Amino acid sequence: MTIHELFAYIHVRNAAQAIEFYVKAFGVKEKFRLTEPSGRIGHAELDFNGATLMLADEYPEYDIKGPQTIGNTSVTLHLHVDNADEMIRRAVEAGAQIEREPNDHFYGERSGCIRDPFGHRWNIGHSIEEVSPAEMQRRYSDMMMDK
Repeated sequence: MTIHELFAYIHVRNAAQAIEFYVKAFGVKEKFRLTEPSGRIGHAELDFNGATLMLADEYPEYDIKGPQTIGNTSVTLHLHVDNADEMIRRAVEAGAQIEREPNDHFYGERSGCIRDPFGHRWNIGHSIEEVSPAEMQRRYSDMMMDK
């Protein structure tokens, strides 16, 4: 059996507003949505420059809840972009909160972390150097020894 793709699928309290936020903050395109007569979005897909993010409203009757209802998230979505500082600025202007300012990191990336208005955490970064796994481990070990 071959795996062909892996898609992130998130749930939010208000999918229509979330779609508007993601389009504005990240410049993505909505591919389509399936909407119930009540207005609840059962499924939508966003095109992140060739990568698909699936999302839907909460379905509490099936125990499907978003971060706002749960009170936190255990998942971080990572966007690898051309300019992390600019993308983070754009997301904040659209309504996100900064959790971690952009910084250069030992693993060869400049990145920061935001929380979108719907409770999802996004790590946004761009490459600043190629680092081998062995060198990354050495740097990580050194960093942990300093703590």
